[in-house]
Amino acid sequence: MTATVVESTWANPAAVAGPARGGAVPAVAGAARWLLRTLALTVPVFLFATFLTFLLGAVSGLSPAGLLLGDAATPADVARVRAELGLDRPVLVQYVDWLSHVVRGDFGSSWLNGVSVSSQIGDRLSVSLSVAGFALLIAVVAGTALGVGAAVWRGTWFDRAVTVFCSVVAALPPFVVAVALIVVFSVLLPLVPSAGYVPFDQDPGMWLTLITLPAVALSLDAVADIARQLRTGLAGAYRENYVLGAVVRGLGPRRILFNHVLRNGAGPALSVLGLRIPMLVGGAVVTESIFGMSGFGRFAADGALRGDVPVVQGTLVVAIVLVLVANTIVDALLLRLRPAARRRS
Repeated sequence: MTATVVESTWANPAAVAGPARGGAVPAVAGAARWLLRTLALTVPVFLFATFLTFLLGAVSGLSPAGLLLGDAATPADVARVRAELGLDRPVLVQYVDWLSHVVRGDFGSSWLNGVSVSSQIGDRLSVSLSVAGFALLIAVVAGTALGVGAAVWRGTWFDRAVTVFCSVVAALPPFVVAVALIVVFSVLLPLVPSAGYVPFDQDPGMWLTLITLPAVALSLDAVADIARQLRTGLAGAYRENYVLGAVVRGLGPRRILFNHVLRNGAGPALSVLGLRIPMLVGGAVVTESIFGMSGFGRFAADGALRGDVPVVQGTLVVAIVLVLVANTIVDALLLRLRPAARRRS
């Protein structure tokens, strides 16, 4: 009887909170506390990360005059350009001024071509988001299917096959997978082009075709990690007393899986997903280079190789924001799980 009451109160929190009007107040208060706590953690992290990003450019010793004029730049030329750009001011003053523009979406202009960094990032970010977003979708769907299947049929040939697959895939770097996919599907079986990108609004079919191989190459490592963590979490949840109680009450396997096991065993996999998102952003640098895509990652790498400090700073800030937003979403999803799942994660 007690277990039934606990189950019903989790499925319907209003049963404990009382009528809808009275129960809405604690829910809003809880959401407000979570939002304040998230901001209290996220804002300092953002400020610290952006300060390190700015400091990286400030101490690099690179000069816009040196990049534009090369060896012909005289000390007077370097000093004049630094004064025009405000680079002769104290570092903290420069950072505050730079940050005030960054929060408005203004990352300055490239030292090499004078074009707005924000506009250049905007042109290339859609490419990387397409590939990384599709890779994330593949990782979540495939990793969840393999992890749930291995947990449900634990100890069977399927469970062992998933374990072997995860071990092999986790040992393969994304660039090796990318080259292998090109050899198989673009050379031996010429089914898809090996390079290029077409925007979605121009040709949705070709857009999907061109991002499939890069997304698969980028996602396989995440698939293995999510499947492994989900299998471990669900297998542990199956051994808990509340699952035994659900079996005794006559609940079916599907209801036990979705109502009890997944809620309590998915926490570690969600936490791993949050850690994997920065790797997807970082892996885009290599993947876009191999598949000839002019995306965000390749733009950042080219800027770093050329010493274009505003480009490097702008791309790093965008990557920081993407990671913080993604981890906030994962944290919100974790809050929807049972406290036992949050403790495990």
